[in-house]
Amino acid sequence: MKSISLMAALVLGASVLTPLAAEAGMIERACLGSERKAANRALCGCIQQVADLTLDRRDQRMAARFFRDPDRAQVVRQSSSRRDEDFWKKYIQFGSTAEAYCR
Repeated sequence: MKSISLMAALVLGASVLTPLAAEAGMIERACLGSERKAANRALCGCIQQVADLTLDRRDQRMAARFFRDPDRAQVVRQSSSRRDEDFWKKYIQFGSTAEAYCR
């Protein structure tokens, strides 16, 4: 039920978000700056929309670092800090949602 509500929020959020914003979000910029072959403005913009709906700015900043330093994700995932554990749960949900929504 929670994932259905999240998907509904994403669809509604996507219809409210417009391409009028001149500045890309930090996730979108990191995605576009990455060396991944699939990175393009449409995909990275979609991922940013999901990030805006599922991650706060602090979490987006941490997630954006993973594009530049993928090894950092492993460090955070294995960390025993409560903050990192909480972040990782949100990050996994963000990734699953972005994968489903941004196909």
